[in-house]
Amino acid sequence: MTSRLLPIWRLATAALALALAACSSAQPNQVGAQVSIHDPVMAKEDGRYYLFSTGPGITIYNSDDMIHWRPQGRAFAGQPSWAKEVAPGFDGHLWAPDIVEKDGKYYLYYSVSAFGKNTSAIGLTITDTLDPASPEYGWKDQGIVIESVPNRDNWNAIDPAVIADEEGNGWMAFGSFWSGHKLFKLNDDWSAPAEPEQWYGIAAGTRPAGVPAHEAGPAELEAPFIFKHGNYYYQFISLGKCCRGADSTYHIAVGRSEAVTGPYLDKDGRDLAQGGATVILKGNKKWPGLGHNSAYSFDGKDYLVFHAYEAADNGLQKLKILPIGWNDGWPEVDPAGLDNYISEIVAPQ
Repeated sequence: MTSRLLPIWRLATAALALALAACSSAQPNQVGAQVSIHDPVMAKEDGRYYLFSTGPGITIYNSDDMIHWRPQGRAFAGQPSWAKEVAPGFDGHLWAPDIVEKDGKYYLYYSVSAFGKNTSAIGLTITDTLDPASPEYGWKDQGIVIESVPNRDNWNAIDPAVIADEEGNGWMAFGSFWSGHKLFKLNDDWSAPAEPEQWYGIAAGTRPAGVPAHEAGPAELEAPFIFKHGNYYYQFISLGKCCRGADSTYHIAVGRSEAVTGPYLDKDGRDLAQGGATVILKGNKKWPGLGHNSAYSFDGKDYLVFHAYEAADNGLQKLKILPIGWNDGWPEVDPAGLDNYISEIVAPQ
């Protein structure tokens, strides 16, 4: 963490923590409560921030300051028409979205799956604007981008994250457990793999011999997110187990590469595709697990966005947005921010 950024953030968030302390006992997703979400991603349009997360139809919030958040409904009133065909165990929750801007439109990628299975697909829906008050607002589903099928694929089509390279080509990272994270080049309209297909393995965990291809196995990694800073692409990943409240072991690690296609190496030169990774943020007694992050540059500052499970609130997941500092080309995040950053749900305007 840089010496200039950290003290300013500590003072600001400490003051905010005192101002909003009374909100901590409110019910989740009610006015005055902290934002309770999984797998957050963000975008900014015309000075307003928009937050998207796992939930029925993809949960959406908006904010003018990244602290006070207004509920904005969801992207899907129901569910994608094709969801049950891909994943018979689909329960209505769309997982792990990613939001990117392309040619003045907003592309929202999302996952359809069932827990622990690779009956999964990544879909795409598009809107002309994120502003719900605009007549141009409205999500139009584009269908499936990529699908995984048990006994055919040893990868899982969830957790999409899209980035453009220096030439403007789109690349999608995705994956979880099984054989790890994959990366492929998107076609010109970013709706399917490019032809001819270009695929790369960019991260993997330890998968013991003899684990059947149709099983997830114990290789605990997921949620790739690629962020460009300086001369490097940084692949953030989540290690450990999510979604277990106070028993979660989730934590965030990273590797970097000079090319979007990798190889991504950790601080010790180990390839993430061979099990390497440098941990940058772990849980503590108050916040035992945290992860599934995204990363952004807003107004000249870099931020890590993720969820963390709060032990004092029965392990309920809470939104966290912390500044990223850089030390010798590697990202650093101050763990004190876990206590200092407090979000609040406010009534829609």
